[in-house]
Amino acid sequence: MSNIQLNSISAVIIDDDPFIQELLKDKLNQYFPEIQILGLGNNGREGILKIQQLKPNLVFLDVEMTDMTGFEMLSRLDAITFKTIFITSYKHYAIKAIRFNALDYLLKPFDLEELKNAILRFKKNQKSDNVPIALQNLKSKQASDQILILKTQQGELHIQLKDIISIEGERNYSYINMVNSKKELVSKTLSNLEELLEDKGFFRCHKSYLINKLHITENPNGSTLFLSNGMKIPISRRKKDTFNNWFNNELI
Repeated sequence: MSNIQLNSISAVIIDDDPFIQELLKDKLNQYFPEIQILGLGNNGREGILKIQQLKPNLVFLDVEMTDMTGFEMLSRLDAITFKTIFITSYKHYAIKAIRFNALDYLLKPFDLEELKNAILRFKKNQKSDNVPIALQNLKSKQASDQILILKTQQGELHIQLKDIISIEGERNYSYINMVNSKKELVSKTLSNLEELLEDKGFFRCHKSYLINKLHITENPNGSTLFLSNGMKIPISRRKKDTFNNWFNNELI
């Protein structure tokens, strides 16, 4: 019989760096006594075994390990019944995928305030996890089939990229213009969204607009774009040459 208390959080740390393991373990023990560290995994294979044997409800997972990535490890599990907080560095290539899929993460070296915020988010919502969607996105051969997860006033918006026509910036928020005349206000700036979508068929043609190449209905001529929902979007003068190069390359 497990001695884990009902109100406690059971966790496993999976990282191939012993220093990171101990550092995170010490911080959790010091500041979060309600979190019980059930075990440590030194690589992906050990991580799978620890998760299967110990059945934690929270996993701290290194993105890049010696034998496999954190995403590869998760894809080998029969079921994901826990919440994941990824461990990565700011410069790591996976940081963009983590942000795109609205996954929780900690940057090395650990900041105590960020750790506290991650634990607080976990406590508020232990059931919801976007990892299955992230794994599906990573398998998608076409970027347009990927699902973007964004926060709205009503909760989370899950939308396929091919259903986004354009995005309008509105200070600290953005309006997502979708097919079927739907429009959603999300709590991300246009610059944030540009960073997530610039390599997925989107282009910022104007300081206020991000457009999806799939919904450009006419070969651009001049300074105006015509989109599938009837919108006319301006191309800023300084972006015109860059846009033409992008548009022509995207069509090849």
